[in-house]
Amino acid sequence: MMVKKLLYTISIAYLCVSCVSSKIYEDLKGKYDNLKAENESLMSQLDGKDGNGEYYTLDQLKKEVEKLSSENSRLRMDLEASKNNYDRIKSSYDALEKNSSTALTENLELNRKLLEQLEAKEKELLAESKRLEQLKKDLASRSKRVEELENIIALKDAKMKALKNAISAALTNFEGNGLTVEQRDGKVYVSMENKLLFESGSWAVNPRGKEAVLQLGKVLAKNPEIAVLIEGHTDNVVYGGNGPLKDNWDLSTKRATAIVSILTSNQKILKENLTAAGRGEFSPIQSNKTSEGRAKNRRIEVILTPKLDEISKLLNEL
Repeated sequence: MMVKKLLYTISIAYLCVSCVSSKIYEDLKGKYDNLKAENESLMSQLDGKDGNGEYYTLDQLKKEVEKLSSENSRLRMDLEASKNNYDRIKSSYDALEKNSSTALTENLELNRKLLEQLEAKEKELLAESKRLEQLKKDLASRSKRVEELENIIALKDAKMKALKNAISAALTNFEGNGLTVEQRDGKVYVSMENKLLFESGSWAVNPRGKEAVLQLGKVLAKNPEIAVLIEGHTDNVVYGGNGPLKDNWDLSTKRATAIVSILTSNQKILKENLTAAGRGEFSPIQSNKTSEGRAKNRRIEVILTPKLDEISKLLNEL
C-alpha cells in the first residue's frame, strides 16, 4: 500500500515536471531515490534478507533467538553468581571487620593491662634497686666497721701480748715460785699461789708477795686502758679459825682486797680499773683430793682485760 502511494506520487510529480523548475525537479528526484532505497531495505527485511542480501530462514531465526536466550540466561546466571559471591564476600568482610574491631578492642584492653603491670613492675624494680643500693651502702658501712673492729681486736691482742711479755719480764724472779703468767681468750692471767703471798689462814701479804704485787703494779700503771680483776680462791677445807672470818669465801675476799690495797698504793694506777672478788672454793683448777691440788687451788688470780668500750660501740653500730 505504501509502495503504491509512493508510485502515485512520483507519477504526479513526473506529469508536473514541465510545470516546475529544474531545481525543484532535482530535489524531488533525490527524495525519490532515497525513498526507493528505503523501500528496498524495508522489503528486504520483510523478505528475510540481511544487509548483505542474504536470506534468514525461520529455523535460523529461531536458533538465533534460542542462542540469544541461552546467552541471556548464562549472563543472568553469571550475574546472579557474581551477586551471590559479592554478598558472600561482603558478609565475610563485615564479619571480619566486626571481629577485627572486637579483637582490636580486646587487644587494646590487654595492652593497657600489660602496660599497667609493666609500670607496676618498673616501680617495684626501682624501689628494689633503691633498696639494694641502700643495702650496698649499709654493707659497705658495716664492712668498714667490721674492718675497724677487727683492727681494734688485733691491736688489743697485740697490746695484751705486749702486756703479758712486760709482766713476765717484770716478774721473772717470781715465775716458777708459785707465779705463772699466761695469755688466753684475749686476756692475761697472772696466778699467784698462796705460798707466795700469805701464811695459812691469813690475808696479810708477806714481804716477798708484796714485792711481786708492786712489780705487777708498775706494769699496770703503764697500761691505764686495762681492766684489772683480782680474784681470791681457796681449797675446800673448811675454815676453822677464830676471829672476824666466817668461812673460806670471806677469807678469799679479804685476800683479794689485800692485793687491791697494795696496788692502789701506786698513785698511777687508776682505782676505777680495779675490782676485787672472792670466789672461795667454788672455782678450783685442780682436784682437792690431793695436797698438791689443794695448794694449786689456794691462789690469787689477777685477770687483765682490755677495755672494750670501742669494741662495744662498734658492735652496737653493726
